[in-house]
Amino acid sequence: MHKKTRLGLVLSAAVAPIIAVTLPAPTAGAHGWINSPASRQDQCKTGVVSCGDIKWEPQSVEGPKGQNNCHGGVGRFAELNDDSKGWQRSNISANQTFTWTLTARHRTSTWQYFVGNTKVAEFNDGGAQPGATVSHNVNFGSIRGNQKVLAVWNVFDTANAFYACVDVNIR
Repeated sequence: MHKKTRLGLVLSAAVAPIIAVTLPAPTAGAHGWINSPASRQDQCKTGVVSCGDIKWEPQSVEGPKGQNNCHGGVGRFAELNDDSKGWQRSNISANQTFTWTLTARHRTSTWQYFVGNTKVAEFNDGGAQPGATVSHNVNFGSIRGNQKVLAVWNVFDTANAFYACVDVNIR
């Protein structure tokens, strides 16, 4: 092998790792779902309800902000909108703690909780980066009975949010 060719290969091999380390890392996407009380994603993940892809990706229900559905507009997770799928209801009190599991933390504007078209709670994080779990105590006021709670995690620095639905019986 020619000396210049060999020198070029050696230099390339030495410089490539340095370049790779100094390049900016891609930004981690925000991912999360409610695991307590068990959301529809969590019921899929744990096998309580038979589901498709969401079983492997409970954290991936991400879509544009402002939606009012369980699947965040992600077509392959549309089964999360199917109210007849056999979702188990959790018996909860009018003051209930909801806990999110976050697999990738991302700066947060707000966390919102809805029953139907009524926003029952909002928590403003003002752009703070959450920890690996986040809990909120939601007061449902006079709302009682079988309800579907839509929880929304609004990301601070993107146009997206994460969505989770929780089937509950508020006592």
